[in-house]
Amino acid sequence: MTHCYECGAKLIPKELEGEGIIPYCPSCETFRFPIFSTAMSTTLLSPDRKKALLIQQYGRGRNVLVAGYVNKGENAEHAVVREIMEEVGLKVTHMVFVKSTYFAPSNTLMLHFLTVVEDEDLSHITKEVDKAQWFSLEDAQKAVITPSLAERFIKTAIGKLERGEIIPLPVDTENLWPAENK
Repeated sequence: MTHCYECGAKLIPKELEGEGIIPYCPSCETFRFPIFSTAMSTTLLSPDRKKALLIQQYGRGRNVLVAGYVNKGENAEHAVVREIMEEVGLKVTHMVFVKSTYFAPSNTLMLHFLTVVEDEDLSHITKEVDKAQWFSLEDAQKAVITPSLAERFIKTAIGKLERGEIIPLPVDTENLWPAENK
């Protein structure tokens, strides 16, 4: 961020006690912390954890992961469950956070999860998805668009799963919303 989002003045680096160097607007006399979007993506596994689901969207004909933005007031875990249901109509049973990455082209903090769904039924795909297909874990890593953030995420998630570094935990879908949003 190089300019103030309120007045457009050029920001300068300035020390803020306890925070370090933060962009400062000399015109507004205010520190400007970075503003960015937050989104989630998921390596989505079959119930037996032997297949991964890839989708195609927007007429692009390339295999990607289920992903979407985290809505205001929503936590990331709820966004994962919601996006999977909205796009492919599948119910999440297990989930684990894998990693985060800042994606500069869209000014987005991407949060990646590994999820397991209740079944492999793709009959409830919505209009948001052109095509969805299950792949073996090995084939999914080859079939995803490359080079891409999706490729890095799926390879990291499957690698960590296979090495036993992460274990998807049961999801209580009834209690994903923060208490103040219920």
